[in-house]
Amino acid sequence: MTFFYDLMLALSLVLSAVYLFMWHRHFDVHITLVFTLAPITNLGFSLFARSQNLQEALVAQKLSYIGGSYLLMFIMFMVFSLCHIKLNRLLRVAFMLLSTVMYGFVLTIGFSDIFYKSTTTFEIVDGNAKLNKDYGFMHTLFFTVVIAYFTLTLFAIVYSYLRKNQVSRKMIYLLFLSEVVAIAAYFSGRSVIENIQLLPAAYVFGQAMYLIIVYKIGLYNVTDTAIDSMVESGDTGFVSIDFKKKYLGSNKTARKIFPFLEKLTVDKSITKSDDVNNTFVKWLDEFNEDDSKNKLYYEKDGKIYLVNITYLFDGRKNKGYQFFITDDTKNQQYIKLINSFNDELRNEVYEKTNHIIEMHDKLVISMATMVESRDNSTGGHIKRTSMGVKLLTDEMKKAHYANLHEDFYSRIIKAAPMHDLGKIAVDDAILRKPGKYTAEEYEQMKKHAAEGAKIVHQILEGTDDLEFHVIAENVAHYHHERWDGSGYPCGLKADEIPIEARIMAIADVYDALVSKRVYKEKMSFEQANKIILEGMGTQFDKMLEPFYMRARPKLEEYYSSIEC
Repeated sequence: MTFFYDLMLALSLVLSAVYLFMWHRHFDVHITLVFTLAPITNLGFSLFARSQNLQEALVAQKLSYIGGSYLLMFIMFMVFSLCHIKLNRLLRVAFMLLSTVMYGFVLTIGFSDIFYKSTTTFEIVDGNAKLNKDYGFMHTLFFTVVIAYFTLTLFAIVYSYLRKNQVSRKMIYLLFLSEVVAIAAYFSGRSVIENIQLLPAAYVFGQAMYLIIVYKIGLYNVTDTAIDSMVESGDTGFVSIDFKKKYLGSNKTARKIFPFLEKLTVDKSITKSDDVNNTFVKWLDEFNEDDSKNKLYYEKDGKIYLVNITYLFDGRKNKGYQFFITDDTKNQQYIKLINSFNDELRNEVYEKTNHIIEMHDKLVISMATMVESRDNSTGGHIKRTSMGVKLLTDEMKKAHYANLHEDFYSRIIKAAPMHDLGKIAVDDAILRKPGKYTAEEYEQMKKHAAEGAKIVHQILEGTDDLEFHVIAENVAHYHHERWDGSGYPCGLKADEIPIEARIMAIADVYDALVSKRVYKEKMSFEQANKIILEGMGTQFDKMLEPFYMRARPKLEEYYSSIEC
């Protein structure tokens, strides 16, 4: 069955090539040796299957025995290293000498009876090479050493599973699976499938498992690649967590600051610990909402630690999160000292700034009131619409509508009085006309929205509150746009209309309906409500209907208490 052995050799070479592509200088040297010796061992099996005489068969056997002599030893060393179990250097040297001695006896095959006796014969049966072996006494010792390597490797895997929380569970499972397959293949000989040695397939299977582990090493041993100098200095803590909030590892400094990390198990979710939920999970949630919140402070035992959150990068793409924890106590104490000297000055500046802002706001209100006095309304429109906006946004705020920030609501209430500033550019003859507008007059009136936006822009140009500037300008510009796109001045439709303008539109129209004008009497609340509801989905945003309905009793109560 030369095809089987050739296939195993080819697969072994491919897997070693993949490992070479993934290789990193921080990988354990024993992993590299395993991927080097596995193809060589499988080459021995392939050559044996193609041998035509006893001499060729014996040479191939010597090559394949590299697996039992060295490959199994390096697999054992690799497992101990991955499981963070230290082997004494002298013990390593002893194992290396033992394997070398064993392989030295393997090389006596064909020259001595120590390993294979001279009675060993070769034959080809049904096209398959077959070696009828008579074992020497050193083969028994070789077999004992192989059993010892398997046993010690299994011991390291089981011990790590029971006692080593800082070792990845997935890695342990992969190591255990590959070891069990190797043991089964080694001791089954040719008994499972006639005339086929399963050991080459076991080596290939092991290589595949080790490749998966090599991929994981990029995450679990990230302290070796990302923060070598910091970890060695001993004053920087490091914690890594993947995108599924599974624990990947930490260094001693981090575990000293956060003792509860000792109880975490690699590859397990961190959300099962209350201590972790109140720290790392909470910080991650805030970081995911706004990645600018990548720095925070943690106080413990009189010290202040700076926690810096970044993405965990393996050289190709982000794999999770990493936390850098440093003692920032001295810096914070220094900053606190400076701040104490500046508090009085800061308070004084704050008071003066607020005074300027109040004066600015009063000036804007006065200007809006002056514009309103030119209109044909009975007065009080800007005050009433501001209250209408407040009552509507109060209901939206309770429902956390679209996750709008609380500052947004205060800004739109503050902007509401500015919505009709553009009417200052409309001729008095049109603005104060008691009757219905002609088509030409209506076109002139519609210009007040765009003009208002320009005026607001000029008034607020240079303000520090850019968000208020945008909201106020949008309110003035688009409060006459309609949900179905038939409004003015731009014919915006649906979500193209800024949310602040959609809110302003409801408050503006409601006030116009229930307020008295020189050309009309005020409507009843029932009539006004009917018109507003009929306009939902055509004139107004249908999504705002529930908030209008909840605000309606308060709107009616407010308008009942005033003369309008």
